[in-house]
Amino acid sequence: MERADLKKFDLPDVPGVYLFKKGRTVLYVGKATSLRDRVRSYFDDDLIATRGPRIVDMVTKADRVAYETAPTVLEALVREAALIRKYRPSANAEGKDDKTFLYACITDEDVPRVLAIRGKDIDFDAKASREQKLSAIYGPFPSGYQLREGLRLIRRIFPFFDTDKPVTHAGRHHVAKLEFNRQLGQYPRNLDRKGYARSIRNVSLFLSGSTKELRVKLERDMRLAAKEERFEDAAIVRGQLFALDHIQDVSLIKDENLERARAHGQEADARIEAYDTAHISGTDAVAVMTVLEGDSPAKREYRTFRIRGAGNDDIASLRETLSRRLPHTEWPLPRAIVVDGGRTHKKAAEAELKDAGVAIPVVAVVKDDRHRPREVIGSRAAGITDADAVLVNSEAHRFAVSRHRALRSRRMGGTNTSR
Repeated sequence: MERADLKKFDLPDVPGVYLFKKGRTVLYVGKATSLRDRVRSYFDDDLIATRGPRIVDMVTKADRVAYETAPTVLEALVREAALIRKYRPSANAEGKDDKTFLYACITDEDVPRVLAIRGKDIDFDAKASREQKLSAIYGPFPSGYQLREGLRLIRRIFPFFDTDKPVTHAGRHHVAKLEFNRQLGQYPRNLDRKGYARSIRNVSLFLSGSTKELRVKLERDMRLAAKEERFEDAAIVRGQLFALDHIQDVSLIKDENLERARAHGQEADARIEAYDTAHISGTDAVAVMTVLEGDSPAKREYRTFRIRGAGNDDIASLRETLSRRLPHTEWPLPRAIVVDGGRTHKKAAEAELKDAGVAIPVVAVVKDDRHRPREVIGSRAAGITDADAVLVNSEAHRFAVSRHRALRSRRMGGTNTSR
């Protein structure tokens, strides 16, 4: 397969899983924040150096790409694991076997726990680990870190125990309440036995990749609770449905970025990104990202964003740009971010990063009335030099102006540039 072949598959710029296939045989399964950009990366010139001969051989043999979209990276993560287990693609092994991977397991206990267990500690035939019997095994998950992060995110929606030791009830006969406030302090209420069993069933559906079925179930539960005037229960389920579609899975995105950076022989802290906007009275507003790697501009990494909100609001445009940049796992996360403006712009960028759960220092370059650098704020704390901050900032300003002019010229010439 060659890069030109990708056009016929019409890969979208959304999260999901992709399958490289030869005929009906699945050669490789992967997940992505952007299916389009991730699959394109397999046709980079440096593929053999970054991914190795096994992946190069797989891409050469493949004759088509199939894909499934997903609302979030977390759902793509569990779907990837389900498809790897179903098809056992040879290129996913990379010299590993079932004993090396981690699995998400639900224990076969009166109070089930959800645990991450390595394959070497599981007897798949007996459906048991070294410590206890298991009612369900999901996986394999190629990244142990991402599985643990995924379980942490799932646990915030559907509470479950993940303690090292079994959970016991007080008294000979199992009490009606499970003391969640003690072990799961982030939940404001106790769950009874019936409620906990329902939560475990939801976790099981999610981990199996049956998220559509899970949503149907939750909607049915919500309607039933409302019909029976159990309005608190209905509100809880409504919150779970909302959370499924608004999972802040930036920790998974960041990990994918770091993996991609390592694959390309890049150090994550060698990259600095700068952002700037350009518009005239709010029209044809465009934002740009420029990149400094080492001490040189990396122009191949520059990106343009058409502003969808109010183009004359620089703060809103900055936050919009960052919110659209962060999900791109194919772009390594930078050591520092440089913004054009003062402390207000710096705080706005920091707020957007905090909301996304990403810890990247922000530097601001303050300009005088002739748009010349007057002050650099935060460079020492970010561990970069003033000179690098000014360089990448000036590149952002130059690039933003050039992109804005090009956009205006095309519009005034009658070319449709809407996306």
